[in-house]
Amino acid sequence: MSNGFTTSILHSDLEAPIEHYSVHKPMHAAVAFGYPDSRELARVFKGEAAGYAYGRQGNPTTAALESKVSKMEAGIGTVCFSTGMAAIASVFVALLRGGDHVVSSSYLFGNTNSLFGTFNTQGYEITFVDPTDAQNVARAIKPNTRMVFVETIANPRTQVADLAGIGALCAKHNLIYVVDNTMTSPYLYRPKRDQASLVINSLTKYIGGHGNALGGSVTDTGHYDWTKFPNIYDNYKNVKPVMWGIQQIRKKGLRDIGATLAAEPAHRLATGAETLALRMEKASGNALALARFLAAHPKVTQVFYPGLEDHPQHALAAKLFKRFGALMSFELAGGIDCFDFLNRLELVISSSHLGDNRTLAIPIAQTIYWEMGAARRAEMGIAESLIRLSIGIEDEEDLIGDFRQALDKS
Repeated sequence: MSNGFTTSILHSDLEAPIEHYSVHKPMHAAVAFGYPDSRELARVFKGEAAGYAYGRQGNPTTAALESKVSKMEAGIGTVCFSTGMAAIASVFVALLRGGDHVVSSSYLFGNTNSLFGTFNTQGYEITFVDPTDAQNVARAIKPNTRMVFVETIANPRTQVADLAGIGALCAKHNLIYVVDNTMTSPYLYRPKRDQASLVINSLTKYIGGHGNALGGSVTDTGHYDWTKFPNIYDNYKNVKPVMWGIQQIRKKGLRDIGATLAAEPAHRLATGAETLALRMEKASGNALALARFLAAHPKVTQVFYPGLEDHPQHALAAKLFKRFGALMSFELAGGIDCFDFLNRLELVISSSHLGDNRTLAIPIAQTIYWEMGAARRAEMGIAESLIRLSIGIEDEEDLIGDFRQALDKS
């Protein structure tokens, strides 16, 4: 019998016996694992046998979370990291070599954009394009292109990538297709459907959902033929070819970089993941209702949310995603100070986080995009009055009421 999304996550730990009949995989804080047969320890080190060699490369608690994420993304294997940024960095370090070229979305999350700027100075060549049209990606492909990297919904102005078109393009050119699924989560969208090779999730956000643990993951969907990829080391070809990529990410990314997800946050993230579908349904419903309210308000000049019919990629988002997500941004009318407005909100929290159960707001130009400078912000369409919202699961009428009173006082 094939179970649904939530059922599969809830019962994932119980697929193998758990000590003391616990219904959750317990936390294993050990960093060392002893073997009565030293030959078995050697086989684990070589990847010839399942097991744990050292805590930096994972433990049973993290493995249980990895199994959950693989189920969510319908993948063949997942590696978890201490943060989503560590997951992204590890993919590049593990799979690319000097002189390799990457085509990337130009609408990247601020820290990812900063990381890629650093990579551009260290031997990787990265070209930034508008991913809302796959032809922009096609024009950027070179003979040394190895990878395409996109996000499902851009933060903060919610541009939606042409995910299916880019997937077909990557399959045609034998390129690794990396999709950051953080803003949609695997409940609203599975990139595997559109031929993604690797899926990134910041587990800190919607999958964890409670703002109490950092984590990131890379999932291999099984689509990519790693036998055609020139950068796989011979040491990691001792497993089935379909597993070469994820094995190299675990060894050259997780092990060598050391951005290990500890047992306690892994346990919190795994528990939070159980209610992902319920939370995303509620948060997405709240977001659509609030977006419509803000779009009709005379003190708001523009709202960026894929669920609104005037959004440039509304039809594409409706085709791709189960719901339109819980991220949005909006611009206040001229003369309204964004800080004064945010300070008038009584329910909404001023915070730089995303994907929390609580609704969060932040002024973009003055915080997470401040380092870019005014000129770069203007190129990206980041207005000085732009406010980003991460919508939570509060009661809809309370949420709208808070924005109404704050706007009335502005």
